[in-house]
Amino acid sequence: PTLVQAGNILSTGEDFTSNGPLTSFIAQVLCDIGGCGLNGEGCTLVEGDLTNEGNSAADISLVPPHVFSVTSGFGYFNGCDGTGEDCTSADCPGAFTDATNGAIVSCTAPNVDLAITFCD
Repeated sequence: PTLVQAGNILSTGEDFTSNGPLTSFIAQVLCDIGGCGLNGEGCTLVEGDLTNEGNSAADISLVPPHVFSVTSGFGYFNGCDGTGEDCTSADCPGAFTDATNGAIVSCTAPNVDLAITFCD
């Protein structure tokens, strides 16, 4: 798995902690069939913004050039516990497949944490 922000790789699988807002991040992985582009091309993408003030949001994107590649998901904890999204197949109703569908999952708790999972 790779966590990227503004073209900079922040993590390649190890836990990552931001001591402040983490905006415009993307996370992607290809478990068995190759690699992803730096911006997640060719992969399932989890993207979002985490803020200290409590206006955090995340979603799963399958908008081309992103495609379903592996089971992916995310969930908030230490605030908004139990809120998140999972994508287990290419027919993923909660994921964006174009600019008009899908769901942004928001959290209004300040300083919330986000767990992102792949291949689970």
